[in-house]
Amino acid sequence: MPAAIDRRARGTAVEAAARDQLAAAGLRPVAANANFRLGELDLVMLDGDTLVFIEVRYRRDDRFGGGAASVDWRKQRKLVRAAQLFLQRHPRYADGPCRFDVVQAEGDADAPELTWLRDAFRADDC
Repeated sequence: MPAAIDRRARGTAVEAAARDQLAAAGLRPVAANANFRLGELDLVMLDGDTLVFIEVRYRRDDRFGGGAASVDWRKQRKLVRAAQLFLQRHPRYADGPCRFDVVQAEGDADAPELTWLRDAFRADDC
């Protein structure tokens, strides 16, 4: 299997595991893999009335830092811009509260160990 296809399948499996865990915690799915010219939003969910933009980061191991460490200021800026575009396309959410979470996934992609970082960064930080 080509590496790109394998990586895509692994990403899909890890995002599904994250979505399932967050749904079990009470979040409601709104969108997945929302693509924009400036970037992609892995998951968009509602936590009560708060719209949550969720970046899912997988690392097989943490030799080079965990998945959350890879969400640097450049990635944060892309996510904020993508969220702004999402809100423009979905104005019913534009006046409500929003936040950015990160789900760090490690280990086996078919049964990853997930760490949910609520409010991982703020749009003002970028």
